[in-house]
Amino acid sequence: HIGDWVSIGAGAVIGDGAIIQSGAVIGSRAKIGNATVLFPGVKVYHECVIGNACTIHANAVIGSDGFGFAPNADNQYSKIPQIGNVVIEDHVDIGANTTIDRATMGSTVIRKGVKLDNLIQIGHNCVIGEHTVIAGCVGIAGSAKIGKRCKIGGAAMILGHLEIADDVTVSP
Repeated sequence: HIGDWVSIGAGAVIGDGAIIQSGAVIGSRAKIGNATVLFPGVKVYHECVIGNACTIHANAVIGSDGFGFAPNADNQYSKIPQIGNVVIEDHVDIGANTTIDRATMGSTVIRKGVKLDNLIQIGHNCVIGEHTVIAGCVGIAGSAKIGKRCKIGGAAMILGHLEIADDVTVSP
């Protein structure tokens, strides 16, 4: 099913039984798996990959640029190109207004079975381990790695480049 006012970029692939609701945008060469549901207003940027049987709620943004800036000689900041993508594996649920940044290089990865609440921000080059659950208003800075089966409570903040082992519970 493709709803009203959906935009699908050149070379995008949409799997069997996928449901793309009104106002969604799928960028060029993006891949949407079988039986995946994109609710209204979801944005999937170019070259991002979403697995099978995923659910992405309204206005989530998958693949926007990471926060990549470097100071220059003029004491200003220059943009670092974000040329990677986002890979979301099978059976992932993503809440409304959640944002997952594309990698600077390589991929930001959300492993199979992950459940993300509403209003979560995941930075560039992060990896979220299998079957991890993350409550609303969590921020995960770039290049953090979260283990398998972790539980992250609402409003917790995870520093960039931090690695969290499997089966850890984080409370704010």
